[in-house]
Amino acid sequence: MEDKYNQLRLERYSKELANVLCDRHFAAHDTINGPQLIGFTPIKQVNLFVIKELLLKWHHEMANLRSPYFDYEHEEVKEALLNFMNVLSRKILIKRDAFEPLLQKAIYDTFLLKLAPVATFEEKFLRIQEDITLPKLQENLKYIDLDKQLFTGFIGTLSPSNRDRDYILSRFRLYLNANRDGIAPLSEVLEAFNSLLPITEEEIRQEQISPLAAYAASLAKPTPAAPVEEKDVVAPIHMAQREASAPVATPAPAPVAAAPRPAAISDNNLNERFKAERPTMNEKFSKPASASIGDSLSNRKIESLKNSISINQRFSFINELFDGDNMTYYNTIQQLDQFRTPEEAMHFVTHDLARKYDWSKKQDSVNKLLRLIERKFS
Repeated sequence: MEDKYNQLRLERYSKELANVLCDRHFAAHDTINGPQLIGFTPIKQVNLFVIKELLLKWHHEMANLRSPYFDYEHEEVKEALLNFMNVLSRKILIKRDAFEPLLQKAIYDTFLLKLAPVATFEEKFLRIQEDITLPKLQENLKYIDLDKQLFTGFIGTLSPSNRDRDYILSRFRLYLNANRDGIAPLSEVLEAFNSLLPITEEEIRQEQISPLAAYAASLAKPTPAAPVEEKDVVAPIHMAQREASAPVATPAPAPVAAAPRPAAISDNNLNERFKAERPTMNEKFSKPASASIGDSLSNRKIESLKNSISINQRFSFINELFDGDNMTYYNTIQQLDQFRTPEEAMHFVTHDLARKYDWSKKQDSVNKLLRLIERKFS
């Protein structure tokens, strides 16, 4: 099993440390280049993860050069592109606003490598757009410094025929459990980080308040308003039904018998009018009602998309919706958090993003993202 850790504390620390390190460097430089990048921090793993993220963005940039009007499979074109990429790789030049998010993620991922090695292996080794091959897995070892022998040893157990992501991931879990004694403790990594910005292992492992526990605690509190509201809503309907079914003495419409019926209809019209004025996301993405604690928890309001998306869900969104591009995911979630109304956020997802990334066949993941947006604005 992977270690428990305080995700919010790690994210906050990663942001603070990235800010401190960038303040130091960019106080004297406008940009950062390749040689400076290699030794930017005394923690080699952080530098390697920055370079790996930069390489991923680089490949996406190169993919954007492709066009249906030219033969990119021609040998001369391939050779020219390779030469271009080699020249470009020696001309790295990044400004602070583009570099700081890369550094923040690299710091966070360095902690995850120790605390959540399975999730790290899935992101760093199996997030491959093409088929998984043994040489590609081995190539990713270049970007691992901490516990490198663990990852190297595991990949050494694989054969060229092992190409299924789920199978490889399940085998890695077994390998990890069998070789935990050979993994260096987290305290060794913390020594290096503490020289840059203090943080303790207790802070990292401090248990977060479980949303489920918070919800369960809220159930113990008295809620006198609920029965009263239910009584107010139900009573007029029963009264209207009883009066509507009562015999009428004269054929002329009697005020006593007729008045309650329009009142009930008026209530319904009011509800329909409210729905028409402001349709909710529930109406578009409805689901069966449930009284279970898990379902009630999923309806709770969240303050921030960024801080409410779990690691597994984050990996799923990155791979399913953003073609494995971490930075696009982070920028998109940040933009969604800045919208002030659910209509703006919904329109951005269903029109701008869905068309840009062709989400027509990814409805399940899109609905999960929309559900989170709904909870944010509930």
